[in-house]
Amino acid sequence: MSAERISRRTFAGGIAAFAFARRAGAQGYAGLGDTADGFAPVTPGKVFAFPGDHGPHPEFRIEWWYLTANLTDASGAACGLQWTLFRQATQPGPQGEGWANQQVWMGHAAVTRTDTHRFSELFARGGVGQAGVEAKPFIAWIDDWEMRGSERTDDRTLAPLTLRASGIDFSYALTLEANRPVVLQGDAGYSRKSERGQASYYYSQPFFRVRGTLSIDDKPVNVSGQAWMDREWSSQPLSPDQSGWDWFSLHLPDDEKLMLYRLRQKDGRENLFGNWITPDGRSVEIAAPANSLTPLAMTEIDGRKLPTSWRVSLPGHGLAIETAPLNPRSWMGTGFSYWEGPISFTGTHNGVGYLELTGY
Repeated sequence: MSAERISRRTFAGGIAAFAFARRAGAQGYAGLGDTADGFAPVTPGKVFAFPGDHGPHPEFRIEWWYLTANLTDASGAACGLQWTLFRQATQPGPQGEGWANQQVWMGHAAVTRTDTHRFSELFARGGVGQAGVEAKPFIAWIDDWEMRGSERTDDRTLAPLTLRASGIDFSYALTLEANRPVVLQGDAGYSRKSERGQASYYYSQPFFRVRGTLSIDDKPVNVSGQAWMDREWSSQPLSPDQSGWDWFSLHLPDDEKLMLYRLRQKDGRENLFGNWITPDGRSVEIAAPANSLTPLAMTEIDGRKLPTSWRVSLPGHGLAIETAPLNPRSWMGTGFSYWEGPISFTGTHNGVGYLELTGY
């Protein structure tokens, strides 16, 4: 039984790694700018429905369940963690049974402190029970990593949840609570990515409160803090002339939240998008041309120069801050690599959040 399980994991992982590697070498970051003939389009006006939209959307090519947490331990030391499940369809059409299923799954988990950044990666093939998502009762899993609901989980808040993952030299087990509904990003959940019509469906739960245990090198500590989960799906979220993005999720004072990202084009132009989220959960799209994201400091990792510190200016909201990474070497050296790590910020507003840099 053990040998069969290892064999299946190895086989599924090989297929999945090959599929994702093909995308990574394609046009645009990880092939996200490829045309998506045969897959479902993203169009304005979608009416979100829960719990159904917490589950998978296999008619779309790409999807993720993405959680980041800013935590402190009992001594007050800061740390962060990431839990992500990606789904990608290798081809459109009716879903195949068993090993003929065209869904490929990938999981990323990471923990970060000032002195270390640890990460792990899993691959799975759909249709054989090794990975997947169910909307009710909610569970997202790949192997023994899982984000799990219970009979108490509210469809509107997607809480409470338990979360767990582990790598060779780290693990965590957390409980997540929230008392406000999920928030639609972009224009009522329709998130534009370019002027050519590329877009995604996008909502978040930025109000998670977290408690649990994090262990690095078999040394467990109790942690608590706040977390942010993004749900996004699309068939072509980038245009072919876009190379990647710089994305921020920021926990502001008094429970306000800010999601902001810059999409970079290969000719050097940029598109800036985001949403300001009030303490009661109202989401206002940010589209003023006076807003700006400006790199302040670079970190070199594996020959790449990455902008890990930033100045963020939103004059219409009275926000002018500078961000700093908890660990500037928070590089995810996974199948298609990127930078992902906790940050803090000061200025007109003080707080913590997460930064993601792709396509470098």
